[in-house]
Amino acid sequence: MAEYELVREIKNSCPNNQMRDVFFEEIETDDPINYVNQFLKGNAVSLSSERKEDGTVIVYADCDGLIQKFIFTPVEPLCRKPISADRGRTSTRRW
Repeated sequence: MAEYELVREIKNSCPNNQMRDVFFEEIETDDPINYVNQFLKGNAVSLSSERKEDGTVIVYADCDGLIQKFIFTPVEPLCRKPISADRGRTSTRRW
């Protein structure tokens, strides 16, 4: 399963409050669209999505009139790269 950082934004429908509710979590799923479909428990759920070149998946949801956006950003494992190959050193640094 792929690991994602999930940002969930809920549009506030109150007339005097323009702020969005924003939630962050890390999840594992092979299908972000199916994840959202199972997450939402409404009578009228419609979804649309787009996939970015970097692997990010954005799912737009309308669940019984409540507009939400789910942003799935792939979590990359930390990699090790050599700092310097000169002077015979084999030091590595986390990026």
